[in-house]
Amino acid sequence: MNIKLRLIVLSFLQFFIWGSWLITIGAYWFQTKEWSGAQFGAIFSTMGIASIFMPSLMGIVADKYMNAEKLYGILHILGGIVLFTVPLVTDPGTMFWVMLLNMIFYMPTLALSIAVSYYVLKSRGGDVVRDYPPIRVWGTVGFIVAMWTVSLLGFEKSANQFYVASAAAILLGFYSFTLPKCPPTAKDTPSRSLIDVLGLKSFALLRDTKMLTFFLFAMLLGAALQLTNAYGDTFLHDFDKIPAYQDTVAVKYPAIIMSISQISETLFILAIPFFLRRFGIKQVMFFSMIAWVLRFGLFAYGNPGDGLWMIILSCIVYGMAFDFFNISGSLFVESQTAPSIRASAQGLFMMMTNGFGAVLGSSLSGIIIQEYFTNADNTKDWHSIWITFALYALVIAVLFIILFKHEHNPQEVTSAHAEQHPQLAAE
Repeated sequence: MNIKLRLIVLSFLQFFIWGSWLITIGAYWFQTKEWSGAQFGAIFSTMGIASIFMPSLMGIVADKYMNAEKLYGILHILGGIVLFTVPLVTDPGTMFWVMLLNMIFYMPTLALSIAVSYYVLKSRGGDVVRDYPPIRVWGTVGFIVAMWTVSLLGFEKSANQFYVASAAAILLGFYSFTLPKCPPTAKDTPSRSLIDVLGLKSFALLRDTKMLTFFLFAMLLGAALQLTNAYGDTFLHDFDKIPAYQDTVAVKYPAIIMSISQISETLFILAIPFFLRRFGIKQVMFFSMIAWVLRFGLFAYGNPGDGLWMIILSCIVYGMAFDFFNISGSLFVESQTAPSIRASAQGLFMMMTNGFGAVLGSSLSGIIIQEYFTNADNTKDWHSIWITFALYALVIAVLFIILFKHEHNPQEVTSAHAEQHPQLAAE
């Protein structure tokens, strides 16, 4: 098999695993188990907790002690075994620990998939900047296919979604052992301090007011990302309680409707270079925040009937909301930091968005929904929930445009974009 095709299979399965349950676990939690919103928020925080430390620790192992493709395979097999046990869980407290263990195994594979792909491409004379993006886009395709698979099989509210994810994880785990060897690259080099390895020196950037402001807003936007991942699918499922909407496509197959968000994401990536050159990094990040306001606001007023266009438009807007901040933000970090700490600074950016931001958004949203927007009969006031989230994004946007001081420099954007390696985007 052609090596690029083999890496496409890797990328496809990597995100197929995640797409099998990430968007639909809310439907399983609220519709089938009928557990509380506060406890559900804790479930989504497991991604953030694992993202704070596991990628760096597994990076140490891959750098010095074990072939990356073997470590990658072992983590996926272990994660697959954990996912297989999820349907056996009968209480939300145990569910938290099981999903945390799953995330501990899964989150480092996101970085390891890139490391393996880069090493294999470079060892065969490839250009990662040119060759990797067409491979990585199949990860988004895998995420979408997983959502459609789970939806069409009728598993959105069923524990069977975890069996689908488990099978894909174990398959990818064994498949990775057949990939070209990726030996440790720092096996014979002197050991660095744990502070260096974990990229903690990059925290010195927070002494600069502009960088501190940027990373704080990165954390706040990271919190917003978790809200629609966690609640979008179950929001549409709740319309099943209204007879007029029970037979609509959006209620029967919510994950398929939500997958428009991922399709939009792939398209908006293509528009980023134009927007960056025309408006600059600060304005593009601001556009992202306004897109989040629209994302939540359209959900607040949409419905699966005559308001379906609002839900679809919300999913289209998601591409701008997600891509414009994540990619322009990584370019800002690239252009504002010294080469000696650039990789660590990118790690800090991901830690603030996918780590601390994810924990903040997941935990607080669950508590807020449970305390203020859950009725006595356990139904949710979705209109008020989405309006609250929209106001949150609007406040962030206004504060960002006032507090974040950065002048547009087209040359700075062009050079940073040219130097940057493709970044991994969490779906």
